[in-house]
Amino acid sequence: MFKAHSVTVERRGQRLLDDVSVSLQPGAMTAVIGPNGAGKSTLMKVLSGELSPSSGSVTYHDVDVRLQDARALSAKRAVLPQASELAFPFTVLEVVRMGAVAQGAADPSTAARMALARVGLTGFERRPFPTLSGGEQQRVQFARALAQVPQPVKNGMPMGLLLDEPTSSLDLSHQIAVLETAKTFARQGGIVLAILHDLNLVAEFADRIVVLEKGRVVAQGSCAESLNDAMVMQVYKISGAVGRTPVGQMPFVLPQSRDRHISSSHPDPS
Repeated sequence: MFKAHSVTVERRGQRLLDDVSVSLQPGAMTAVIGPNGAGKSTLMKVLSGELSPSSGSVTYHDVDVRLQDARALSAKRAVLPQASELAFPFTVLEVVRMGAVAQGAADPSTAARMALARVGLTGFERRPFPTLSGGEQQRVQFARALAQVPQPVKNGMPMGLLLDEPTSSLDLSHQIAVLETAKTFARQGGIVLAILHDLNLVAEFADRIVVLEKGRVVAQGSCAESLNDAMVMQVYKISGAVGRTPVGQMPFVLPQSRDRHISSSHPDPS
């Protein structure tokens, strides 16, 4: 499991994370939510080992990630960043092979093709990555992450998928497909963390949520417990948005215009 212990991150006089403690458990999909600038991507970078905290620590299976060999760590967890820019016109297959090579696959090309099939991109292997649409590029990068950790559990150790806005640029069908794949990875014993903005997708797919605001954890727990009107009002300044389905009482979020609330509280005197 991944654990952040009282993590604080300070850069250029700004506190990006403030005494954050979270635990990512095998078999569960955890969503990190919060407004822009809340520290979500910073938390993911710290958990992945990309960024060292100013204080506190991050452990992966009880070993500090700073003490783990970078190559060995890359074979245990894959990171899908918020945005990926390539300086060279790699083909789709070459991009996904990078993940398979990091895993140490015996046949990286075959492993890459299998990952592309999982995201519905068979036949894209020779296409230059820069020529793809934003959504297609996102799916290629997701395939690269899957090639890097193709199995949720390897040699008895849960693998990790750390996904920063994996549904950005995707249409509704592919948003669901990506999150279904991530959810299955978790269900089969893997560790999944996903930064998401669509709270309805969070309610549908996440087992647990971590809510960040101004670098601090303001709520964490199950969606049923933590996704409620009080939290949405505190973090997003939107009131009366959370409902519950009749069956199962699953929360759903209906975004409402602030102007509508203002208008309804001050009816037209005419």
